[in-house]
Amino acid sequence: MTALIDTGFLYATVDKGDINHTRAVNLLLSLEDELLLPITVTVEISYLLQARLGHRAMRLFIQKLENSPIRFEPVTKDDLTRICQILNQYADMKLDFVDASIVALSERLNIRRILTTDHRDFRTIRPLHCDYFEILP
Repeated sequence: MTALIDTGFLYATVDKGDINHTRAVNLLLSLEDELLLPITVTVEISYLLQARLGHRAMRLFIQKLENSPIRFEPVTKDDLTRICQILNQYADMKLDFVDASIVALSERLNIRRILTTDHRDFRTIRPLHCDYFEILP
């Protein structure tokens, strides 16, 4: 199976003080899924790590990504059309660009599983390719 990784989940694996840290790390260690990291998440996680844990933490994280089995997934120009539709459809939720990009990528790549701590958004969104997302942890 393949899973897309969201920012909150990834952040929780790094920050030992995060309430989801233990669950996220344990899940990451036990999963056999192919893990896809949207490039949009890479930008957001880098910003969060630097802002909350410092520049050194961000650099170490990027260094670990370099040697990880995680595959990076770009957002295409065609994805932008779908992202705009999703942002408009869920405007009342103030859904952010990164979450909308994850939805668009999941639809394009036919992926149901999302690794996220953002259950509210991903439980509310109804993707086109399936009835609902499988959200872990």
